[in-house]
Amino acid sequence: MKARLKFLRIAPRKTRQVINLVRGKNVEDAIAILQFTHRSASEPVSKLILSAMENARVAGANVDNLVVHRIFVDEGPTLRRFRPRAQGRATRINKRTSHVTCELAER
Repeated sequence: MKARLKFLRIAPRKTRQVINLVRGKNVEDAIAILQFTHRSASEPVSKLILSAMENARVAGANVDNLVVHRIFVDEGPTLRRFRPRAQGRATRINKRTSHVTCELAER
């Protein structure tokens, strides 16, 4: 059972720090870990795991035996913004996005 979260406005490096906490864990344990993780990506990743769990329930899987089988982050498109600097120059600010994919499997 799979779920995808696309165009998350958090950098992939920051999102990977969160998903590394829950990879291979039981779904209930993963939700509990993310609930007490003070990172901005923990709420969207938690919602993604709940969505994948609901997809598994609809497909007929036993929700009690689900584990986070694969979860990974790919880089999405980068929004480029410019900040004015001294002497008429400008520097580029990269606002990165993430695509997160979560696959659950029965234990």
